[in-house]
Amino acid sequence: MTKSPSALDDGRSPGEIPLSEIEAILAGRHTNPFAVLGLHKLGEKYRARCFIPGAEEVTVLSLSGAELGELTLRHEAGYFEGLVDAAQLQPIRYRAERGDVEWAVTDPYSFGPVLGPMDDYLLREGSHLRLFDRMGAHPIKHEGVDGFHFAVWAPNAKRVSVVGEFNNWDGRRHVMRLRQDTGIWEIFAPDVPAGAAYKFEIIGKDGKLQPLKADPFARRAEMRPKTASVTAPELSQVWEDDAHREFWEKADHRRQPISIYEVHAGSWQRRDDGTFLSWDELASRLIPYCVEMGFTHIEFLPITEHPYDPSWGYQTTGLYAPSARFGEPEGFARFVNGAHKVGIGVILDWVPAHFPTDAHGLRNFDGTALYEHADPRQGYHPDWNTAIYNFGRVEVLSYLINNALYWAEKYHLDGLRVDAVASMLYLDYSRREGEWIPNEYGGRENLESVRFLQKMNSLSYGAHPGVMTIAEESTSWPKVSAPVHEGGLGFGFKWNMGFMHDTLSYLAREPVHRKHHHNAITFGLVYAFAENFVLPLSHDEVVHGKGSLIAKMAGDDWQKFANLRAYYGFMWGYPGKKLLFMGQEFAQWSEWSEKKSLDWNLLAYHPHEGIRRLVRDLNFCYRSKPALHARDCEGEGFRWLVVDDADNSVFAWLRMAPGEKPVAVITNFTPVYRANYRLPLPHAGKWREVLNTDAEIYGGSGKGNGGKVQAVDAGGSIWADVTLPPLATIMLELAENI
Repeated sequence: MTKSPSALDDGRSPGEIPLSEIEAILAGRHTNPFAVLGLHKLGEKYRARCFIPGAEEVTVLSLSGAELGELTLRHEAGYFEGLVDAAQLQPIRYRAERGDVEWAVTDPYSFGPVLGPMDDYLLREGSHLRLFDRMGAHPIKHEGVDGFHFAVWAPNAKRVSVVGEFNNWDGRRHVMRLRQDTGIWEIFAPDVPAGAAYKFEIIGKDGKLQPLKADPFARRAEMRPKTASVTAPELSQVWEDDAHREFWEKADHRRQPISIYEVHAGSWQRRDDGTFLSWDELASRLIPYCVEMGFTHIEFLPITEHPYDPSWGYQTTGLYAPSARFGEPEGFARFVNGAHKVGIGVILDWVPAHFPTDAHGLRNFDGTALYEHADPRQGYHPDWNTAIYNFGRVEVLSYLINNALYWAEKYHLDGLRVDAVASMLYLDYSRREGEWIPNEYGGRENLESVRFLQKMNSLSYGAHPGVMTIAEESTSWPKVSAPVHEGGLGFGFKWNMGFMHDTLSYLAREPVHRKHHHNAITFGLVYAFAENFVLPLSHDEVVHGKGSLIAKMAGDDWQKFANLRAYYGFMWGYPGKKLLFMGQEFAQWSEWSEKKSLDWNLLAYHPHEGIRRLVRDLNFCYRSKPALHARDCEGEGFRWLVVDDADNSVFAWLRMAPGEKPVAVITNFTPVYRANYRLPLPHAGKWREVLNTDAEIYGGSGKGNGGKVQAVDAGGSIWADVTLPPLATIMLELAENI
């Protein structure tokens, strides 16, 4: 029998797709709808196919509104197709009707791809430094139509769809196009507005539907407890910080005064009703406060999106999105701009060491261990019950490195403090024997993490010379803050955890016992210049039952305040940059809680207000005297004057900088008033007492040297008889230039 040329075996007309393909589209099983849906040229004719749930009639329109033809309903669920009067392949719209209801749909499958071969090449190579402009969701005008381009990496997925408010969370409506070479899925979704919630619906290679996933590159997210990503316009900010950025691009950070105020944005202050301040409200309060207090930088605990408030941001599920708790992303940009206009830098606490296992996050993203190691000996963090990034995977490195670059470029951030670096460097971190996998040489060093950190630092400083990166690293790993080309990790600075632990343990002891622990203070100077150090009195010291700094001090209340004042004076005179967590600048009694505002009412009491005034004056003294900061990271800027007076628990040293007046720092860590203490000094003449933590204005007893001391040359040895107030630090500056 001769078959009719106009009919196929199953009764289809030429160009109509088989019922099995229609059913796959309707069931969400079709893995490449771009091959069949949209507008296609068949010989000399053009055929349109679409799936519009709920429609009874569909008319095809050009973008200009011209009617191109009506389609035939082939499945009552809403599948249509038919020949149209088109002259070329082009984007098309549909006028859908059901009864007396009519609506318009622009066909996402009638648009070509947005990503190109160069994106594929750079991503495969691991050298794409603008992934944040290509991945995630971005508003674009594509082939004459406004909408959002979505792109996500899911190489092992069988199907990926973007779902959201714009398609009733229906995974059949915007099935994405797979770029085979990279495992990137992309789609241009026309007419999607800014502010629409969305996620990715992923079917794994085993055919199982995964939990809906938030966008790893999302630039905005819903307010918790909701977890969707949100389409956002490109960041719009008129930057007015050229002077600030130019200064830091030319500056040697090691030789600049850096005093950092560490802040948890959700609990520094709150509104009267207990809700979070917006970024604009924070800017109007926090920035002037930091200017008044003399801090040079604000360091925020992680402000990237996170689902759980008590994680303080360290369990982040949205590395590219400022948290919705404080408003839209533009608000954070305005905050940074406002800080820069008055010379305040902004540092972000950054967490590449681990990520949470929330279902909507990165864990098993495409049904496989994609961002993390599959083996729990490498991919599970026992301390935090979290996953660990697979630093050996090019795409994961690109994701993280691009994030570091993103904050510096888009938000003009001045630096990143990298959390938990030690946990990244050691394969056996917090693991027993047999619970970790040695490196290729049989060692415990995580060589993949080392290469990641080196690359992140090199590219960050290369692209943004004004930034600084700071490592929270608690071990003796060598050259953390040395350049990569010298075999270092490439950080600008490292937290001096030894200083913090040793000094706090010393000050917790009753003064009568301190002479037996004198080396707890002196030992730190053995390694003080081995790295570029930041001295951190951070949030970690005032949580988890550790109490506040004032509560850690020994003695009765008067001694506690005096100890703390002496400690702050000691620290601001000690070599290294300074960091103080919020609330400790006025000696908050209670341990910090992320659930409420700081106890600002304490400033009504003189001892607390005195501590605040002291911290302010220490900051301005430190900043105004180059001897105290210009050689913070170099041994030539420090010299012991009194190192072995354990019986009196007295320490004295000289801070110096080329061509500048030297400053002597003397601390008496006992409650004993010492008159006529013989202090060796390098130069005879008048020395001004530029700071005294025992001053009455700070809450002290008012003992001191009347503003000056006289150093005399007694046959080759130069000394001055000075008054050492009880539990106090004084600073003496040579009155004349050398």
